[in-house]
Amino acid sequence: MNSTLEKTTGISGLVAKYKDLPGGLLPLLHAIQTEIGYLPDSAVPTIATGLNLSRAEVHGVISFYHDFKTHPVGRNTVQICRAEACQAMGSRRLEAHAKQTLGINYGETTADGNISLEPVYCLGNCACSPSIRINDDIYARVDTERFDDLMSGLLIEEGASK
Repeated sequence: MNSTLEKTTGISGLVAKYKDLPGGLLPLLHAIQTEIGYLPDSAVPTIATGLNLSRAEVHGVISFYHDFKTHPVGRNTVQICRAEACQAMGSRRLEAHAKQTLGINYGETTADGNISLEPVYCLGNCACSPSIRINDDIYARVDTERFDDLMSGLLIEEGASK
């Protein structure tokens, strides 16, 4: 979906699909994010009206859950674990390296739209620290060299898909 009109039409259609589902707000938000890639602020009034909720209720749910994005994100999401076990094994050094290598901070996306960098506070992989997640895959014992290898793989994949 590219244009604002297409987004609005798509959101309205999804609201119609979920409005009668008990507890439909979360499934609706997931569906919109899957369809568009994020939850635009302009969608909040449409969602609120369609589900007979206040805008504050909708915004409260969106802002509560870290996985909901309110701005466009990269084609790949890289999360670096910031939990204590990973910090003890070098994730702060890895974090600094990632920010420098990618030229972005947490919550930002590379200029080419390929990679978004996010913090995460536990990947449940503490015995193999430091860990990162790229999209849905978790990688263990990631040092700066392995990080660079993983990022070059994302760049190769990106080039191949064009």
